[in-house]
Amino acid sequence: MKSSFLLILLLPLFSVAQTTSKAKPHATVKKTVAAEKPVDGFIINGDVTGFPDGTLVDLLNNQTGAQEEETTLTNDKFVLKGKMTAPDFRILLFNKQQPYVVLFLDNSVIKVTGTKATLNNLSITGSPSHTDFDKLNRSLEPYQFLFADDAPYDSLASAHATEITENFALQHPKSYITPLAIIRFSQVADNDKRTAELYNLLSPEVKASNMGVYLSQLIGQANQNGVGTVLSDFTEADTSGNPVSLSSFRGKYVLVDFWASWCRPCRQENPNVVAAYNKFKDKNFTVLSVSMDKAKQAWVDAIKMDNLTWTHVSDLQGWSNAVALQFGITQIPQNILIGPDGTIIAKNLRGPKLDRKLSRLLR
Repeated sequence: MKSSFLLILLLPLFSVAQTTSKAKPHATVKKTVAAEKPVDGFIINGDVTGFPDGTLVDLLNNQTGAQEEETTLTNDKFVLKGKMTAPDFRILLFNKQQPYVVLFLDNSVIKVTGTKATLNNLSITGSPSHTDFDKLNRSLEPYQFLFADDAPYDSLASAHATEITENFALQHPKSYITPLAIIRFSQVADNDKRTAELYNLLSPEVKASNMGVYLSQLIGQANQNGVGTVLSDFTEADTSGNPVSLSSFRGKYVLVDFWASWCRPCRQENPNVVAAYNKFKDKNFTVLSVSMDKAKQAWVDAIKMDNLTWTHVSDLQGWSNAVALQFGITQIPQNILIGPDGTIIAKNLRGPKLDRKLSRLLR
């Protein structure tokens, strides 16, 4: 699965192996010294009890897992210093073991306090950006379940989360946390137009941040294949080498599903697609899968193994697949649901979301 930016919502996917990355050449072990106000950078003053003296404290890059700074605990205290070019997510790791401590770091004097037993709930103060991050998280805490791929449909909870995230974006156009709020808005509101409008309210500096750029990419992808537009026709060969055109399915609801045999999240999602296909195939619904594979045998074997009994096409060019390039597909799994006239109805319906959507359409 390709990804241009590892959002904080993906942090649980970090592997322990990533945390053992060697420090960059310029990174040095920081001694525990009395804190001073940074002239041009940040200082993290830690007071965390429960660890023995000498416990390593790492500051990790949230996108790569690479170590940026390192120090040790002495008498329950530590100090980390550095400089951020712009506020962004970083991860504190104690003794190179989970749980991760997530903070949104800017060039401030920051106080981190708590205990080993409560690493998931440390007090982090002094950073305006982290204060905004904490404010957004607390307001969305009752609705966190909505952001999982297998989230049950809850119209009232979705409405509340939509209101919270939209209001946050409107009230904090200069906050580096606001792109995350807009991303959350897009997940629950399913309103590409309003998502773009909220993005356009951001300050230039926030738009240029890592998360601002990622949000811009998401909006660009949505605009390219927007809900309500007609999905362009394409033709590729099926497993027997016969050409298959999307337009040949006109008159049916079609899930255009982008996947690959080597894509683990795709294979994990396949049972959901199989269940939806079997449930709705007699109600004017079908699936057309487009594979990012290069090896034909692996592709064919995966189709058989996962019992994917619908039409499959691929030009076996991997990420250079012509259909993927045509629609700007840069990560998988992805899917696009179109109606009988070829109009896009929804995108990226995974888990129970696919069944819910089809249940409303095909009663």
